[in-house]
Amino acid sequence: MKNSINWFEIPVKNFERAKKFYELLLSAPVQEMSHPAYKYGILPGDMQSEVTGGIVEGEGFEPSMKGALIYLNGGDDLAIPLSKVENAGGKIIMPKTSIGGNGFMAHIVDTEGNKIALHSMK
Repeated sequence: MKNSINWFEIPVKNFERAKKFYELLLSAPVQEMSHPAYKYGILPGDMQSEVTGGIVEGEGFEPSMKGALIYLNGGDDLAIPLSKVENAGGKIIMPKTSIGGNGFMAHIVDTEGNKIALHSMK
């Protein structure tokens, strides 16, 4: 087994608002995907060799500040995506914090009310 996680889904209440937030945060498009029951978008990533996931709006998907915490890739320097959070409609609840030899992390709240973490080595 290469990774213990192979896919994740971030629940959203307003797909278009969330799509804009994640596109601004990650500086890449969210690819809309046809689904018979939900509005679905795939976050940037190489689905063949990396773990990635999506945003999903639909019955049974509820944004939350509690539960599993998803760490998104903050790129080369965590300061770059963090500088975009508030302009994109989110909120920083834990600023860039050193975790020693494992780099840096921060916690944010997206436009939908999900607590999400970011990680980078710088």
